[in-house]
Amino acid sequence: MTCGPDIEANRKKACEMVQMAVESGADIVAFQEMFCLPWFPHEENKDHFHLAEELEGPTIQLFKRLALEKGIVLICPIFEKEGTQYYNSAVVIGPDGEIIGKYRKIHIPNLPFWQERFYFHSGDLGFPVFKTPFGSIGVLLSWDIFFPEGTRILALKGADLLFVPTSAAFASQQRWEKVICGNAISNNVYIFRINRVGREKEQHFYGKSFCVNPNGEMIAEPAGLKDAIVFAKVDLGEVQRSRAIWTFFRDRRPKEYGDLLKYEAGTEWPKSSLGQ
Repeated sequence: MTCGPDIEANRKKACEMVQMAVESGADIVAFQEMFCLPWFPHEENKDHFHLAEELEGPTIQLFKRLALEKGIVLICPIFEKEGTQYYNSAVVIGPDGEIIGKYRKIHIPNLPFWQERFYFHSGDLGFPVFKTPFGSIGVLLSWDIFFPEGTRILALKGADLLFVPTSAAFASQQRWEKVICGNAISNNVYIFRINRVGREKEQHFYGKSFCVNPNGEMIAEPAGLKDAIVFAKVDLGEVQRSRAIWTFFRDRRPKEYGDLLKYEAGTEWPKSSLGQ
């Protein structure tokens, strides 16, 4: 959904969209990254820190009541403040109106118009799996999906369905589709990408949210460029059927993967043997 500078108006619209989703049978509703805020990390500005909320803040309290009223699971990505620390987080709320848990974004980009390291600490909660009445789910936030370790860990820990709230703009849709389909295939999981939409100060967020099954096939085709609700009917039995045929987990060789830990972030990687 589009987000303007009026945070209360954004919350109200989100609630209305939840109502429409529930009327059409939704059990789990997920929002985009920073779903009730304009995309402030397009710049480095200390004034934006006032947008952060603690878990008992107005956004999560509102959506706890809504989850209870509707009997659904809600995935609410927020700008979280805890003490003196700030995180890009996603809060998972159960149908009883209580918080099941939260995920804090681990991979924090520092790119033009995505100046996230100015605001967010890297997540310190690992990759949790959330047990819900509608299945075991995991959450990755935007940039996280380009790092295959997170998806693999969540799948190994029992997640059947991953939600990936994003804030992607410009001409990047094909890259997102390819990496998400690849992750779904190699881990035999469903992945639902939920993207921001609308023109803001520096970016034009293109939406096109979609869901793929464990075979990397679209089961909810990419939405358009405007506010939308994307529905996907998920058969969790397909996860086990896929794993029985495509035995990636059975054929893993963890003892041979030690080299992954030898290269620290920022390492100067060897150049291609083919040169420039």
